[in-house]
Amino acid sequence: MELDAQALDGVVKRLRRAQGQIGGVIRMIEEGRECADILTQLAAASRALDRAGFKLVATGLRECMTRPDASDAAAFEEDLERLFLSLA
Repeated sequence: MELDAQALDGVVKRLRRAQGQIGGVIRMIEEGRECADILTQLAAASRALDRAGFKLVATGLRECMTRPDASDAAAFEEDLERLFLSLA
């Protein structure tokens, strides 16, 4: 499934945020920070990754609904469902 690059700007922003958070987690571990602080930051990174994945699926659904040629709609829908379930 190919998606419009412009529609994925929000996904890239979320991934960059997660990248920064993961870097923060690594630094926290290296600095010997408290476990609870590390886990809080790790949970935030995990949520950012989840949201990026859900945004990808939502973008795919939106493009599927507006696609003029619906001849491959069933296959596209199956792909989206499989991808969505992979995030669970």
